[in-house]
Amino acid sequence: MWSNLVDFPVVICLLSLAAMWLATQFGVFCRKRVFPLQEGEQQDFDIVIPGTLTLLGLIIGFSFSVVTGRYDQRKNYEEAEANAIGTEYVRADLLPAPDAAKVRELLKKYLDERVSFYTIRDSEGLAKVNRDTAELQNELWSVVRAVPTARDSVVVALAVSGMNDVLNSQGYTQAAWWYRLPGAAWGLMMAIALFCNWLIGYGSHRRGTALFQVLPLVVSVSFLLIADIDSPRRGLIRVHPQNLVSLAQSLSAQ
Repeated sequence: MWSNLVDFPVVICLLSLAAMWLATQFGVFCRKRVFPLQEGEQQDFDIVIPGTLTLLGLIIGFSFSVVTGRYDQRKNYEEAEANAIGTEYVRADLLPAPDAAKVRELLKKYLDERVSFYTIRDSEGLAKVNRDTAELQNELWSVVRAVPTARDSVVVALAVSGMNDVLNSQGYTQAAWWYRLPGAAWGLMMAIALFCNWLIGYGSHRRGTALFQVLPLVVSVSFLLIADIDSPRRGLIRVHPQNLVSLAQSLSAQ
């Protein structure tokens, strides 16, 4: 359930904003009605709040670093895929003429499927893209695998090696899109954020002050940004297949 929820960054933002505001109000209630601060405890309490807020900031910063690193990784693998496909398209000249023509045609179709992988957003369309990609990979490998048997040479082996890079690059890309910020990290951030807001409410003397909105708003926007970058398909900040599209246009013009 949580893995599906984090694919909707705006929902994460709104839910966290409401939860943290309620935590602040609950803190005010606890101070006034349940266990008010005793004399001499205020100084100790003033030490706890900055330390807890610092911990929250560090965890948010660490999570942001993780998701931006994986975003950069997805971009790098997109570039690597385009390079591998472009290189194999050129190396197809090393194959016998009939096989070379078939490999080039299959690579063009494969390239279109890879572009669709980056742009499609619905799960049904993605499943079709994955099926078509797997079928094309089998066809491409079948063509190059049969060539060395009939014509064994080091030159042809370069084409086989290039095809292996094409297939491997797709696997690396898929793995990078699967790796997300763990649910435990989200739970830890949310728990500490709620506790921080509870402490702020507990340390205040009034209910309903406008300052209560500052921390929930700031933290919720941070969660929004983290969830948006961490969501490869649902977020606004996504990897666009610029290199793959450029390669497709180049091959179409030839």
